[in-house]
Amino acid sequence: MSNSAELASPAARRTPPKGRTRRVPLHILLPSLVAAAAMLVPLFYLGLRAFEADPQTLANLVLRRRNLDLLLNTLSLALGVVAMTTLMALPLAWLVVRTNIRFKRLLTILGVIPLAVPGYVMAYALIGLGGNYGVLAQLTGVQLPRIEGYFGAMLALSLYTFPYLFLNLRATLAGLDGNLEESARSLGYGNREVFLKIILPHLAPSLMAGWLVITLYVLGDFGAVALMRYEAFSYAIYTQYSGAFDRIYAAWLSIMLLAVAASFVMLDSLVVKRKLARVGTGVARPVKPMRLGRLRWLAYPYLVLIFGASVGLPTLILGYWLVLAPPDLSFFARVPGTFLRSAGAALPAALLSAAFALPIAYLTVRYRSTAATLIERSAYIGYAIPPLTLALAMVFFSLRTAPFLYQTLTLLIVTWAMASLALALGPIRSALLQTRPNMEEASHSLGHGPLSTFLWVIFPRLRRGILAGVALVFVLCMKELPITFLLAPTGYTTLAVTVFTRTSEGMLAEAAPFAAAIVVFSSLSVGFLLTKEGKR
Repeated sequence: MSNSAELASPAARRTPPKGRTRRVPLHILLPSLVAAAAMLVPLFYLGLRAFEADPQTLANLVLRRRNLDLLLNTLSLALGVVAMTTLMALPLAWLVVRTNIRFKRLLTILGVIPLAVPGYVMAYALIGLGGNYGVLAQLTGVQLPRIEGYFGAMLALSLYTFPYLFLNLRATLAGLDGNLEESARSLGYGNREVFLKIILPHLAPSLMAGWLVITLYVLGDFGAVALMRYEAFSYAIYTQYSGAFDRIYAAWLSIMLLAVAASFVMLDSLVVKRKLARVGTGVARPVKPMRLGRLRWLAYPYLVLIFGASVGLPTLILGYWLVLAPPDLSFFARVPGTFLRSAGAALPAALLSAAFALPIAYLTVRYRSTAATLIERSAYIGYAIPPLTLALAMVFFSLRTAPFLYQTLTLLIVTWAMASLALALGPIRSALLQTRPNMEEASHSLGHGPLSTFLWVIFPRLRRGILAGVALVFVLCMKELPITFLLAPTGYTTLAVTVFTRTSEGMLAEAAPFAAAIVVFSSLSVGFLLTKEGKR
């Protein structure tokens, strides 16, 4: 027995007996617990503020007729955006993957570029198109009614969010096994039956994933619905907080919005459970692209319409206000300073988010347990909570527990980091999964401690994942609006806040330089991510 124990490898000697888990080092456990506890703070303070009301007031707040109207408005907006984005994304993905249409790479880039135009900038472009002083009236003399309300909010959010669904469907169609369709046709199925009974069921998980992301975005959006003056939950929360100063009713509206978002997440997890079929166990065979033939007379006008609205319209509106009817030069001079203010808060938030994500990723990958899984799940709370709800909860937290933090840059940075922790966690966890545990064990066997092993063995292999996580969070924070609007210090204006305030005051020309800065920065970021994807 003693000989076998002595001959065992270092890895085997460190393997705990069956039924026991390894002890988690404190320098990993404590930061993970702090991050998980921080993610629960907004939920706790939101509930605390909401239940300050007496029972009679509580009943009056919850049972108001207006709540039902807000719920119906929000759900109808989400349903409209999901339907519109499906009509835009599904044919586009089909054309790019399953047909012999030309310039597929260019079409894919054009299908992703709208992600660089945030919803509030898309709303700015739509507002600037119609009306007496709209760009269309100035250029052609044709006057369109000003786009606003439900249709305006639905159109602005659809044009911005359809790439989320397009990317999901494109990836699934490209990976679909061609043998399945050939087998179905050999059994006598026509094209319509193959699509409905073979292809559509395989697209269902991608559709559900894209619909969920889009729905959560619509529920949490503030900029587009506020500029379009459409009364959804997020707009009502802001007006109750800032206009009516009714904090308890705003808290209850936030809880209702949170419940709606949670119900969609649960619905998605219940629906996407079925297993998908495939033929054989080998590599999937790609499907031969079909010839467009006469369908090209429908395909090309469709592409012109989609890209003209999602890419051409913002470019036209910004070009008009920047070149043909520019604002005073002083507004252009303010752009660099505003950009630096945005970056000055976004960069610390990105670094803090990565610092939170690193121990959580290490805990869940190297020390798997039920507790580790719960801590990992808590990291997604900030991303799932609608941004305005999260911001309101942090207002309640600061006013009640830490008044010195209220309307400070520190609170804004921490809240941004909490909202984007899930984005930083993904790339770091993936990089850690690709790092073999025996490298750490070899380092320990050579006498290195935990810190030197992390610095010289693990960190170099996580560097790319950490940088990717920091980049994702940085880009998100540069465009973020609702949290900034409630938590930023007085006078601390970012690019997003400047675009929103100028547009809501009808100063479209003055908003143009700042909107253009967001679009250029986001376009470079999207281009960088596409370049990285192309090199894989």
